[in-house]
Amino acid sequence: MKHIPVLLNETLKFLDPAPGQDFIDGTVGLGGHAAAILGLTGPNGRLLGIDKDPRNLTVTKQNLAKYNDRVNLVHDSYQNISKTAYDNGFDQVDGVILDLGFSSPHIDDPDRGFSFQTEGPLDMRYNPDQEMSATDIVNNWSEEELSEIFRKLGEERNAHKIAAAIVRERQQEPIVTTTALAEIISGVVPRRGKHGRLHPATNVFQALRIAVNHELEELEVVLPQALDTISPGGKLVVISFHSLEDRIVKRFMKDHHGKDLEIINKKVVKPTQEEIEANPRARSAKLRAAIRL
Repeated sequence: MKHIPVLLNETLKFLDPAPGQDFIDGTVGLGGHAAAILGLTGPNGRLLGIDKDPRNLTVTKQNLAKYNDRVNLVHDSYQNISKTAYDNGFDQVDGVILDLGFSSPHIDDPDRGFSFQTEGPLDMRYNPDQEMSATDIVNNWSEEELSEIFRKLGEERNAHKIAAAIVRERQQEPIVTTTALAEIISGVVPRRGKHGRLHPATNVFQALRIAVNHELEELEVVLPQALDTISPGGKLVVISFHSLEDRIVKRFMKDHHGKDLEIINKKVVKPTQEEIEANPRARSAKLRAAIRL
């Protein structure tokens, strides 16, 4: 699986890894950021990698195999970062990185159900062991509940119209594929954006993914835990991909600034045009960093 870590140079600049230091990657994915950090913390610096997706961890174990016992990989949600860190001897580290959102394999594998570009089961679970999927939400939640998550989590202005169309269609037969849902949405909402490039299902798929994986709730939980896990002088780096996540991170850092952390970058860091051209999926990334006081 090909994976290009987003804002890698900027991440390393703010984390500033040095030989012998320990770090936690709370969203290790396929190990792009982790490999770069481990490369700078040898010969005895360690890294704890956490991920909700066991399939990611299988690949990551191979990608980071050369670092052997310097790496601990744990299948869990980062909302349990305090316990996971303590259980694995990482209770006081030199830095934590959280690269939010899905990884390339999620969007590239039709069977995961994250993309409306190709047909696949309407799933969207990072952790396949989790019970609730996007199919459950789309076919069982009320019109009011659907409208609310599309509006709040997708910032979709046609939320009510889309929710009504979904409820109407599912009365005929269950909506179980990504393309079926995308077609329903396209039937009631036209393309928008410059030259009509933004697919009308974009915001709804974002909302469903966030709801299925409890992304915003878990982000609210992990930030204070991550801060407590970092030693004085250690760094916290968070990369977000949409305004809802960035708003939570920005507010957290602002609330703690001058108390138990200091914001390093006063202005949010975004990818350069060169990075966007090399990796279009980086275009919406925003990085915020702080140092533990």
